[in-house]
Amino acid sequence: MSPPRSLTQAVASYRTLVVEGHEGVHRTELFSGLALLGFPSRRPPDGLHHLDPARPYRDLLAAPGRLVIDGGIIGELVYGPLRRGRSRVTWIQALDFAEAVAEREGAMLHLTGGEHGDDGSETAAAALAYARVFRTLAQHVPVVSVHVRSAMTDVATDRTRRIRAPAPRQSQLREPTRQLTIG
Repeated sequence: MSPPRSLTQAVASYRTLVVEGHEGVHRTELFSGLALLGFPSRRPPDGLHHLDPARPYRDLLAAPGRLVIDGGIIGELVYGPLRRGRSRVTWIQALDFAEAVAEREGAMLHLTGGEHGDDGSETAAAALAYARVFRTLAQHVPVVSVHVRSAMTDVATDRTRRIRAPAPRQSQLREPTRQLTIG
């Protein structure tokens, strides 16, 4: 089974993809589809490095060729405060990581799934926190939102691209989000 055409188009220009999203979203078929597009999957070692949580991710980014990383560093920004009252990853570390992904011609894939109202649950709080985190990261790295509707590859994406300013480290402008339907 080949990946949906709109997913293929959404990720074609990238060399690096980092997949992040709330717990319980089915990832298997997405990773299989990305592998068919030439993105071998890499996963950092379990657990975050105690001094530099982004180090294992930077090590993965040093590998040659295309790759997709099953993330977790952004998940720590979301679930750390919800479960422990604080994150072991700082915003500076997350933004540095986002910029490293962008420099490697990459994007973040923000996986969403299921309907989460504002019912006060951890799942609803995590969905809102991920949305906030990815709005911030989109100023530093392209973000492609992928809505996974079921375990089958039935995905809808929006794509936010960053437009680089002429000088490095200046503020970046964002183009409006584009809606793509996959499936």
